[in-house]
Amino acid sequence: MRLKPLPQKALKLGNNLIIADLHLGYEEALVREGNYIPKAFQEILDDLNSLLMKEKPKRLIINGDLKHSFVPFKREKLELKTFFEEVSPLVKEIVVVKGNHDVGIGWIRELGIEIMDHLELRGWTVVHGDKLVDGERFIIGHEHPAVRLRDEVGALIKVPVFLVDAKLIVLPAFTPWAYGNDVSREIISPFLKKFDTKRAKVLVPLEDEVLDFGEMGTLFEALKKIGNP
Repeated sequence: MRLKPLPQKALKLGNNLIIADLHLGYEEALVREGNYIPKAFQEILDDLNSLLMKEKPKRLIINGDLKHSFVPFKREKLELKTFFEEVSPLVKEIVVVKGNHDVGIGWIRELGIEIMDHLELRGWTVVHGDKLVDGERFIIGHEHPAVRLRDEVGALIKVPVFLVDAKLIVLPAFTPWAYGNDVSREIISPFLKKFDTKRAKVLVPLEDEVLDFGEMGTLFEALKKIGNP
């Protein structure tokens, strides 16, 4: 079954739609630290609902970091409940693959949500990516992969990307608040440290298309030659 990276930072595999790193409750966690940013909860919900109505998958798989705070709090629980009440009617099944931020989410089973440590799916192991598991081919999140590019006026911009190889697919973060980790400078997930990703394709999701920037190793060499820091 062909894998299809989508412009909305999701991956389609048969009747399954896979997203990662929603980090719901991120804004509330910052408020508790004395910071303020506009809420993205409704934006995330609207984007996902639009995507589900367009793609019509039978199953939604959230590949880790559904929520942000390591310490569960009341407002976060209300957001998660609202989130699933809105999304559940659009799919037959929702599975959350636990990420390192997903502390205290056991109660969402009461909403009909399945929670797993990893999921075997059509020859792939779907796992969040913060720690290694046994398997041959993996679909992970956790990394929030991004690359720095220069725009038409020479300014540096950071864009989220998919990394796609024969044995490893790395999903961009679904949340709009993830600035992304520049994988040309640093890698976080042990999966990227285990696998040679130089030949992984770098795919950039835009509003209505996914652009192929070629192999990761070749792209990074080209960026060095044109002076990307």
